[in-house]
Amino acid sequence: MSAASCLLSRDQFLCSICLEVFTDPVSTSCGHNFCKSCITQHWDSNVECVCPLCKYTFYTRPEMNVNRLLSQMAAEFRQSAQSEASRRSEEPAAKPGEVQCDFCTGTKQKAIKSCLKCEASYCETHLEPHLTAARLRSHQLIHSVDNLEDRMCKKHKKPLELFCKTDQTCVCLICPVLDHKNHEFVPLEEEYEGKKSELMKMVAELQQKIQLTLLKIQEMKQSAKLSREAAGRERADGDQVFTSLKQLVQEIQADFRKTMEEKQRNTEKQTEDLIKELQHELSGQRERAADVKKLLLSEDHLHLLQSFSSISSAPPTKDWTQVRVHQRSHEGSVVKAMAQLEETISKEVKKLQEKVELRRIQQFAVDVTLDPDTAHPLLILSDDEKQVYCGNVRKNLPDQPKRFDQCPIVLAKQSFSSGRFYFEVQVKGKTEWDLEVTRETSERKGLIRQRPREGYWTLMLRNVDEHKASVRPPVPLSLESKPEKVGVFVDYEEGLVSFYDVDAAALIFSFTGCSFTHELLPYCHPGRNHVGTNSAPVIISAVSHSD
Repeated sequence: MSAASCLLSRDQFLCSICLEVFTDPVSTSCGHNFCKSCITQHWDSNVECVCPLCKYTFYTRPEMNVNRLLSQMAAEFRQSAQSEASRRSEEPAAKPGEVQCDFCTGTKQKAIKSCLKCEASYCETHLEPHLTAARLRSHQLIHSVDNLEDRMCKKHKKPLELFCKTDQTCVCLICPVLDHKNHEFVPLEEEYEGKKSELMKMVAELQQKIQLTLLKIQEMKQSAKLSREAAGRERADGDQVFTSLKQLVQEIQADFRKTMEEKQRNTEKQTEDLIKELQHELSGQRERAADVKKLLLSEDHLHLLQSFSSISSAPPTKDWTQVRVHQRSHEGSVVKAMAQLEETISKEVKKLQEKVELRRIQQFAVDVTLDPDTAHPLLILSDDEKQVYCGNVRKNLPDQPKRFDQCPIVLAKQSFSSGRFYFEVQVKGKTEWDLEVTRETSERKGLIRQRPREGYWTLMLRNVDEHKASVRPPVPLSLESKPEKVGVFVDYEEGLVSFYDVDAAALIFSFTGCSFTHELLPYCHPGRNHVGTNSAPVIISAVSHSD
């Protein structure tokens, strides 16, 4: 007989008097079965012979014979139950942290249920009476727990089955009568559901807070990463600047020393030349003095008189009284060198400031695409609407209000009416172009006057290398190099439009004090084709932070 069948038929083999498996089972005429010794003792202790179950009265004590079939079945059941118990006794013991059965002898098995009535925990084997015995089936079973005493009222020794909402505590059924009069009570199950709902809400709130915290942590990590990257760029910039300054100081120092040494060499050469000249005169003077002395010692009257006139007339000599070695002044040389260094450092600082400023405004980069509905019929746009150049053939396009009809101009699709925006345009290889921003309401028909008064803030290139800012009159710009990529920055509220040489990280020109009251659009004039000499496209390029 299998374990499952034993459990399913166990009630059929229990004596309702001793609640144990039948021993020598007998059957009464009313259809109930008992152990022979149990029913005999029961009737011996009572005056009347009454069935313990249905209360049927036997007026004469019936003669009881053992039910052989039931006895055999009970024996088989008992043997099967013993085998099952033996098998279960071989099961592994309860692991650390698991609740142990209170009735296992020897190896303690894992308890699967706890009884609040018995204040004990049971493994699967020792739990069976609570599942089958009539007097035990009314006991309250719960999932196995430790410290069952904590689930009992310490004062009344009864299970905690109610929740006192007034005192916010668990109580037994006697507490409301004696200790919690006029309090509000609900069953534990009801309060459990309420508290469970609150816990679920609390979990949801905590999950939300956890997500916000994770986002904040991620934000801080990203901020720290950006800070590290910014610090790295600043360190690189600083190293580059200070290395350049060191080189400049060394170069200026070398030039200073070279100049001083050259001055000193010139002075020394002048002195040497004068000394040589003086030494040459000295040699002549000594020879003449020797000749005079020799003539002075002559006793030949005629020779002395004949030689006197030639020797007495002195050869022409240089007047050395006013001759001085020119002492070159070195005063102010260090000051001059320092002034040159200061000027150089000032230029480097300005370059660095412009580079930092360009990097700052590049964070306001926007995606700009060209609007073919505004393009002059000579203009040819790329499929991605990022490039434009002027062709030689005028396309047949509808002359709608948005389209320029005389000037080869195209506007961007994107317009801006607040805040800051920045975009970059590649103009490499071109001999003529205009870049600007314009009011959405600006004139588009006929000849366009590209001046702030008409709503056009323009930087232009003419004749290969003539850069101008379009004001009245135009302002010519002297640039160290020809820009190949131009950055355009607009601060709507500040009324500022600035143009930058992206590769040189240098400011080209700024329109300041502008008054913007309408939407602004990026504007592009790639210039006439000029028989292919200006056929390179103007390209709206992706913004990458300048190094």
